Amino acid sequence: MPDPGVQDLGAQDLGWPGLGVPGPGVSDVSGPDLGVPGPGVSDVSGPDLRWAPPGAVRFDGGAPVALVAPGAGLPSLPAAVGDMATLRHVDLDGNALTTVPGWIGRLERLRVLLLYGNRIAAVPPEVGRLAALEHLSVGHNALTAVPDALWRLSRLRSLNLAENEIADLPPGLGGLRELRMLDLGHNRLREVPAEIGDLPGLTDYLYLSDNGLTSVPASLGRLDRLGYLNLAENRLAALPETIGGMTGLHELRVHDNRLTALPESIGRLTGLRELHLRNNRLAGLPESLGGLRALRHLDLRGNPLERLPDAVVRLTELTHLDLRATRLTTLPGGLAELSRLEKLDLRWVKFDETPACVRPLRERGCVVLL
Repeated sequence: MPDPGVQDLGAQDLGWPGLGVPGPGVSDVSGPDLGVPGPGVSDVSGPDLRWAPPGAVRFDGGAPVALVAPGAGLPSLPAAVGDMATLRHVDLDGNALTTVPGWIGRLERLRVLLLYGNRIAAVPPEVGRLAALEHLSVGHNALTAVPDALWRLSRLRSLNLAENEIADLPPGLGGLRELRMLDLGHNRLREVPAEIGDLPGLTDYLYLSDNGLTSVPASLGRLDRLGYLNLAENRLAALPETIGGMTGLHELRVHDNRLTALPESIGRLTGLRELHLRNNRLAGLPESLGGLRALRHLDLRGNPLERLPDAVVRLTELTHLDLRATRLTTLPGGLAELSRLEKLDLRWVKFDETPACVRPLRERGCVVLL
């Protein structure tokens, strides 16, 4: 529990998807007045704050507990910050920082460290001393690697390393047992260590999109509590059969890859609501697709599909079906029975004749685009 009179500076201040707060670069750390000195005035009993934007340092009982200065144009971290041993929350998103000083390791009470959108080229190994850290964001910087010490932060619940130049991840990643959210998208990863399956706390999302992946480890199937998985914009030719073990998934994005087939096990994802497969090389789909009874959105645009399996008519919760630019010549007549279907997109499909399901779907109010 937070100390009396101090705002909880935990997960609700992150500014990431699913937390109900602004996105990267925007922080809302509102709450009670923590005794912030006025503009240009230093707390006579505390650190020199003349370098800080007005109101950036927040206090509890005279002790600094938060530094909140997103987009303030700071080119570096003043050494005075290293003397604020009571800091619990630091938000410096969207500044002009190029380095993180080693003295950051002295902030042993720090729980939240947000450095998204700077110019940082390296994270110092001293970050491994931040044993209380729960949320770390160093996305959209200039990182090519991260220190092994990072994987010792066993209390981390969210980690954002997206939009960097990271090419490799060590097996030590599997030590982040409390991690709920991991963003590794928009990097240069060539493979993902099998130890990613050792993250039992991963529940909210896993981004691996826009990398150079040609495969993903079978151990992904052990992440049976994960709700959102994004593997889009890679070079994947196949998904592991074990993906059927990811029974907690409600959204799976694998668009813009090189998939030629889907594993039969995909039908075991009975809670899946969205499946995004556009711009792959799928010529067919498994009959097991009919097991996706909760599916609402199915995007197959830009695949060389020649037929849809009859099992599609069992997707009774389906509301959106995108079949644009496929090679279909007919559609299962049973599509007309999908009572929840709101939109069927058939543009750039060269049918021999207008599918029989089109008229009844339109008559009941479904939007059909031809």
